[in-house]
Amino acid sequence: MLRNVAVIALPEVAVFELGVLCELFGYDRTPEGLPGYDFAVCSVDGGPVPTHAGFDITVKDDLSRVEAADLVAVAPYYHTGYAVEPAVIGALRRAHERGAWVMSVCTGAFALGEAGLLDGRRCTTHWRHTGDLSRRYPDAKVDPDVLYVQDGKILTSAGTAASVDAGLHLVRQEHGTAVATMLARRMVVPPHRDGGQAQFIETPLQPVQCETLQPVLTHVIATLDHAHSVETMAELAHMAPRTFARKFRNETGATPHDWLTNQRLLLARRLLEDSDLGVDTIAERAGFGSAATLRHHFTQRLSTTPQAYRGTFRSHPV
Repeated sequence: MLRNVAVIALPEVAVFELGVLCELFGYDRTPEGLPGYDFAVCSVDGGPVPTHAGFDITVKDDLSRVEAADLVAVAPYYHTGYAVEPAVIGALRRAHERGAWVMSVCTGAFALGEAGLLDGRRCTTHWRHTGDLSRRYPDAKVDPDVLYVQDGKILTSAGTAASVDAGLHLVRQEHGTAVATMLARRMVVPPHRDGGQAQFIETPLQPVQCETLQPVLTHVIATLDHAHSVETMAELAHMAPRTFARKFRNETGATPHDWLTNQRLLLARRLLEDSDLGVDTIAERAGFGSAATLRHHFTQRLSTTPQAYRGTFRSHPV
């Protein structure tokens, strides 16, 4: 049973996410019928830790506190190069070897990567850093679309508010759904959020800059409500369809169909955010033809529905 929690705060620690870990595990809620934890925030040497917000925090414990913890969590940090000291690597490895939970929030995943704990495992971090995580730890199976990932007793989460989702998931695993729901109500957050972080990724609605196909991409972007296919795009490029498809992938890194679907989804997202148009009309303007097709692609690629997306991201009330 989860009883002892140690959070490692590294230089330039992120304050919000550190606060979330304190909120989840650092308050005594036993009078309300919730579990209590022996909780501590630790630094490498027990000394002050500079935060990413420009002030220092004072802690009472060094890494020796980690040795008895049932959960060792690494808060996000922004130290140059995401390097960590050997003592941190050793503490994380020992925690994993003795069967403790090891959790990272946002860029805390880089510390787990440095310890080799992500090798061969599914993991995630904030979508802005997933590319760096993949390049730095090529043996890690980085998923940029999810809010959090549990692989064995390694738990990694995306950025900021996803730390709440990951923490509640862990509480649900250890104490059951009823306890996790009670804690969520106490924190005034949903006990579970649908979808992943793919819906939060900001991608501009513009064609990829490429050598020879730019006029075709520009035309397609301007006419997404029209019927487009490999054949029609190849005709615009004055190429045979197979030649066009091969050149398209070489210049953009995607197939024509995948690129076209992504561009249509981006337009649909903008219209859901910034207009009062109905889903049927948005589906037509984005080139999906029907609301059912739009919903299919939203669910498949963003793990949410158009209506739920609009409720979360629209710029102004209806």
